[in-house]
Amino acid sequence: MWTWLSEPYSFDFMQQALVIGLLVATTSAVLSCFLILKGWSLMGDAVSHAVLPGVVIAYLLGIPILIGAFATGMLCAVATGYLSSNSRIKEDTVMGVVFSGMFALGVVLFAKVQPGFDIHDILFGDMLGVIWTDVLYAGAILVPALILLLVFRKDLMLFAFDPEHATVAGLKIQWLHYGLLAILSLVIVASIKAVGIILVIAVLIAPGAISYLLVSRFESMVWLSMPIAIVSTFIGITASYHLNSAPAPTIVVVLSLLFVVAFLFSPRQGLFMPRSH
Repeated sequence: MWTWLSEPYSFDFMQQALVIGLLVATTSAVLSCFLILKGWSLMGDAVSHAVLPGVVIAYLLGIPILIGAFATGMLCAVATGYLSSNSRIKEDTVMGVVFSGMFALGVVLFAKVQPGFDIHDILFGDMLGVIWTDVLYAGAILVPALILLLVFRKDLMLFAFDPEHATVAGLKIQWLHYGLLAILSLVIVASIKAVGIILVIAVLIAPGAISYLLVSRFESMVWLSMPIAIVSTFIGITASYHLNSAPAPTIVVVLSLLFVVAFLFSPRQGLFMPRSH
C-alpha cells in the first residue's frame, strides 16, 4: 500500500502536480463555503468561463496571461452584479447570458488569433506540465487569498448569510462584496494551469457542499472542507498515475464520489439515514 502511495512522487513532475494541486484545493475549499452560503455557485462558473477572452487578449498585448484573465473575470462579475441590480432579470439569468457570451467570445478570438498554446490546457488544465515557477506564481496568489478568507471569515460569513444584519453591524458590505468577487477571480486565475476553466467549478463547490452535508456550524464547515479537499487531491493525483489518466478530472471524480456518499449517508441529512420526528 505504501509503495502504491509513494511511487508516483519519485518523479519531479508528480511532486509539482501535487503541490499546486494542494494549493488550489485548500484555498478553493475555504472559498467554496462562502460561495455556497452566498448562493454564488453559478458565479464561480460564470467567472471561470469569462477568463478565456482575457487569456487571448493578454497574449495579443504581450502581457502576462494572469492579468488578462483576472481583468475579464472581474469584468464578468461586476457586469453581472450591475445588470441584476438595474434590471428585472434575475441574477442567475444574467450570469448565464454573461458567462456564455464571454466564453463564446474567447473561443472566437482563440480561433482567429491561434495563440501559441493549446486551448485544451486552458479548458482542462495541464497539472502534469507545471514547473516550479508555475507553483510559485500560483502560491503567490493562493496563499494570500487563503489567509484573507480565514482572517475575515466571520465578516464574510455575516455578509453572505445576512447582508442587512452586516450593514447594521457596521460592516462595509460593498467592500466585502467586491473583495469576495476579487478573491474568486484570483483563485480561478491561479487555478487555470492546474485544473482548467471547465473543472475549476468542481473544486470551487464540491468541498464546501460535502462539508455542508456533514456539519451544522459554518465554522466547522470551513475547517472540514480543507481536509476533504486535501485528501481528495492526494487520492486523485495518486490514482491518476496508476490509472494513466489526467489528474484534474480524477480529482473531480473523487470529490463527486465523496459528495454522493455524503448525500446518501450524512448523519445530519443523508438520504438513507433515519429522520428524527
